[in-house]
Amino acid sequence: MNYGDVIKGDKLVLRGLKFHGFHGVKLEERKLGQKFLVDVDAWMDLQAAGKSDNLSDTISYTEIYRIVRDVVEGQPHNLLESVAQLIASTTLTKYPQISAVRVNVGKPHVAVQGPLDYLGVEILRFQNTNAHR
Repeated sequence: MNYGDVIKGDKLVLRGLKFHGFHGVKLEERKLGQKFLVDVDAWMDLQAAGKSDNLSDTISYTEIYRIVRDVVEGQPHNLLESVAQLIASTTLTKYPQISAVRVNVGKPHVAVQGPLDYLGVEILRFQNTNAHR
């Protein structure tokens, strides 16, 4: 499989998802929580849905939104890498028609001297590379 071709195709796009979670290695992060920003791209063939205009020929954005919400608002993780991995692996496991998923998880409120929008991680996972690794 040429992964470059996969990430050039059709995709579902979710941008600017905001949730309150309790992820981080610092005690304050686990106790008080903070806002997390998440973006998701999910690559899949959207041609059938484009032709049929039927929701059954695609995946509802709300299904992926729920995965993200459940992970971010759920069990605390030390690292954003772990949060992103769980979002990606859950999405790929639940929806085998998704060939790849990109997950960006950011923390806008971090203890850094200087202006910033957020700090975070971005991962890219593919269906056939066993998302559970």
